[in-house]
Amino acid sequence: MSVFKTDELCNFFIDALTEVISKMAGLPFNVLSSEPDNTFDGNTAVMSLNGKNHGLLFISANDNTMRIICSSMTGIPNNEVTIDDIEDSLCELVNMTAGNAKLRTNNQEMIYTITPPFIIKGERLSLKTKKRINLISLTLGNSEFSVKLKIIIYI
Repeated sequence: MSVFKTDELCNFFIDALTEVISKMAGLPFNVLSSEPDNTFDGNTAVMSLNGKNHGLLFISANDNTMRIICSSMTGIPNNEVTIDDIEDSLCELVNMTAGNAKLRTNNQEMIYTITPPFIIKGERLSLKTKKRINLISLTLGNSEFSVKLKIIIYI
């Protein structure tokens, strides 16, 4: 297994998330910000990335954004989307993004395995670690919504 190359890996995940939301929800968007940020607000789906270098994938969004995405993905009217629907859609979003990125990285020999996603919830949550990490933090979206993508690679 090769060592993750942070910039390449970041691009794989940006492309994967963009493709998943564009195809599944029909919603165009782009990178709005790449400022370092170790905080989480609202709903966050997390998945472990296991390989030569281990990491974590985080995708987070507030309820309003997830209602738009969930409604577009499932056809459920926006005003009928439940918290369970939001959490299911967010887990599916992180799962599809990780799977899509995994296909992209296999061509580059940056092989990793993925785990089932899980949800963390809360306001003003922050990430602290005792190990050295590379943190990639991006906000993607458009005028209607934004999604935070964070990737942590342990070094």
